[in-house]
Amino acid sequence: MEQHHKDNQVIDVFDALLHLKSRDEAEKFFKDLCTPQELNALRERWRVCQLLENGELSYRQIHAITGASLTTIGRVARFLNEEPHQGYRAILGKIKDKDKTEEQT
Repeated sequence: MEQHHKDNQVIDVFDALLHLKSRDEAEKFFKDLCTPQELNALRERWRVCQLLENGELSYRQIHAITGASLTTIGRVARFLNEEPHQGYRAILGKIKDKDKTEEQT
C-alpha cells in the first residue's frame, strides 16, 4: 500500500511538470525542487545523452568533456539505447523535429 502512495506522489510531480509553460518557469520550479547537486546531475546526464546521440565520441572523451563518471555515461547509454522507456529518444526526437521546422522557416 505504501508503494502505491509513493507512485501517486511521483505522478503528481510529472503532472506539475506538464504545467510549465516557459524556460523561466521551468528554471524557477527546478531550482525550488532540486538541490544544486541534483540540478548538476540532471544537467550532466542530459549533456552525456546529447553527446552519445551525436555518436562521435568515446566514453572517455565524453568523461573529459562533462566530468561524468564512466558508470553514469554507461547508464545513460543503456537508457538511450536499450531500456524500454525511451524518454531520452522521445525528447531528442522532438528537439530534432523542432530544429528541422525552424530551419524550413
